[in-house]
Amino acid sequence: MSEPHGPRDLEQMLDRIAYAERTGGERTTLEGIVTAVGRRSFGPLLLVPGIITLMPIVGDIPGVPTLMALLVLVVAGQLLLGRDYFWLPDFLLKRSVERDKVRKSLKWTRPPARFMDRFFRPRLAIFTRGIGVYAVALVCIGIALTMPPMEFIPFSANGAGLALTLFGLALMAHDGLMALIAFATTIVTWALVLNFV
Repeated sequence: MSEPHGPRDLEQMLDRIAYAERTGGERTTLEGIVTAVGRRSFGPLLLVPGIITLMPIVGDIPGVPTLMALLVLVVAGQLLLGRDYFWLPDFLLKRSVERDKVRKSLKWTRPPARFMDRFFRPRLAIFTRGIGVYAVALVCIGIALTMPPMEFIPFSANGAGLALTLFGLALMAHDGLMALIAFATTIVTWALVLNFV
């Protein structure tokens, strides 16, 4: 499959995941999802772990938040090094989940995605271009480093998934306001984690 253009919004992102789910046999691999999304854009590659962690059923599987944290670390680290095509290790790409769980999660996620897409548009570009992208990458690394212990704190991993999803969408739409909301979501999630420590 040739390198596709990145998705324009959250619903198109779900369409890409649905494509990987339909063509992936009994299990949907991370490689299939990443191939459908493309490896040339930081925003969509933040959306993948964000949506997976945020999804009901799939995001609550033990080990999934930690796996998604590794994906964020690898991608954000390469962005900070200036790469424009993101390499991912095979041990991550070969991870998979049951196709039926992905399908059920997509069905649940699509209506709120359609609703959210109405609010994204280019604004406050300082937070989604240039140094703003590097600031997002650094915060996402911080989120990834705190995701493994979040598996033991109810709903905190979902908060991390929401922050990553908002950051990914903000970068795709060049929506600085959504980036600011993502920063706020991150702070609230970290506060929740610290409250349980």
